[in-house]
Amino acid sequence: MTAHNLIIIGSGPAGFTAAIYAARANLKPLLFEGLAKGGQPGGQLMLTTDVENYPGFPEGVLGPEMMDLFRKQAARFGTELLQQDVTAADFSKRPFRVTSDGKEYSANAVIIATGASANWLNIPSEKALQGHGVSACATCDGFFFKGKEVVVVGGGDSAVEEATFLTKFATRVTIVHRRAELRASKIMQDRARANKKIDFIWDSAVTDIQDPAQKKVTAVVLKNLKTGAVSEKKTDGVFMAIGHTPNSEIFKGQVALDAKGYIGVHDGTLTNVPGVFACGDVQDHKYRQAVTAAGTGCMAALDAERFLGAGH
Repeated sequence: MTAHNLIIIGSGPAGFTAAIYAARANLKPLLFEGLAKGGQPGGQLMLTTDVENYPGFPEGVLGPEMMDLFRKQAARFGTELLQQDVTAADFSKRPFRVTSDGKEYSANAVIIATGASANWLNIPSEKALQGHGVSACATCDGFFFKGKEVVVVGGGDSAVEEATFLTKFATRVTIVHRRAELRASKIMQDRARANKKIDFIWDSAVTDIQDPAQKKVTAVVLKNLKTGAVSEKKTDGVFMAIGHTPNSEIFKGQVALDAKGYIGVHDGTLTNVPGVFACGDVQDHKYRQAVTAAGTGCMAALDAERFLGAGH
């Protein structure tokens, strides 16, 4: 078994920022980049084409390019990087143990930064058009739809929030929902109905998105779930707002999770297990931004440094 001072699990803005701070504090961290849902490390930003709201990039930056810069900075200060998934964790006693590629690694402290994955419809055209008009983050990508028409898929608070935010840019926002009424809270529903830019299509599901051949969104194919009728609606963009799932499955029974699977933290990034810290979207269902993830990554590294420095 390989012994380490600190293991960081996850490679989005949170994991890499934690690594930068930890490496500069001479903690010699080992970071598991994971292969996550997209088959490559780097977190959700790997699915975002342009990032224009991260400080320090006045001209904007491509999501994958920014993650590559984060990675290089973490490596520069001596972070050991492994492009592997962690498949199991044992936090019942210290040193903690994690398993990857059938091999065990131990550490005196662990930072979990495995992020969250947006829920998708899982249709081929959706995947082909991610970053080309299909998005799961209005605050990341809404700006690119100035003067255009967009569709928001979903019916909960997040769908209404995304739709309301998108009216700042889009000329028309249509919420497509599988049921005959929204699941969003009353105040959110009232806000959406009062907004002249928001329309609704009820009892319907998006079954296809046009047009992968043009590498841009031109329309959605809708199926009415009550009548079975199929129709097409022209649109310039599609935003998925059917929730996020935190990537915390392997930590069940090891750290405290809330009802939705997010890791519970207190006093910054501390979990219920001393020496195990959580940062980024795996513990944040509210903000979910690259800059907030990076901020909590910094906090987790400082918390881990204090923990290890106290002789634990």
